[in-house]
Amino acid sequence: MPEKIATFAAGCFWGVEASFNKLLGVVDTVVGYSGGEVKNPTYRMVCSDTTGHAEAVQITYDPAKITYQDLVKAFFDLHDPTTPNRQGPDVGSQYRSVIFYHDQEQHQIAEQVKSELDGSSKYRYSIVTQIVPYQNFYEAEEYHQDYYAKHSFWRS
Repeated sequence: MPEKIATFAAGCFWGVEASFNKLLGVVDTVVGYSGGEVKNPTYRMVCSDTTGHAEAVQITYDPAKITYQDLVKAFFDLHDPTTPNRQGPDVGSQYRSVIFYHDQEQHQIAEQVKSELDGSSKYRYSIVTQIVPYQNFYEAEEYHQDYYAKHSFWRS
């Protein structure tokens, strides 16, 4: 079975990337910017909250080892999907919760998982996660890639 791609935004991409890298079946991760109108944005541009991009993680995964549904569930577990344009101390649309689906199957799975979680008692408030078609992804600067792995003080 060939490898597949998934793209998620859930706040600061450093922690999101580190969390996904721990999952069996995740082959590779790249942090970057997705969902905006500005081509080839820089970190400084995205942090200005004027590009429309969200800090995102693009995941290459082996569907024989981890399903897209499992990735979506992990995505919802690693952040607060009920907070618009904010994760912890990070505020702005670049930190919004988004699932960028690559095909109709991913779209259906994302909508199903979101609906199931929204109907459960897991969250006190409604889920605000956007589920939108993937359009673009611009790789972030090298110093952002594998940030937690490069900085031992973040290891637990």
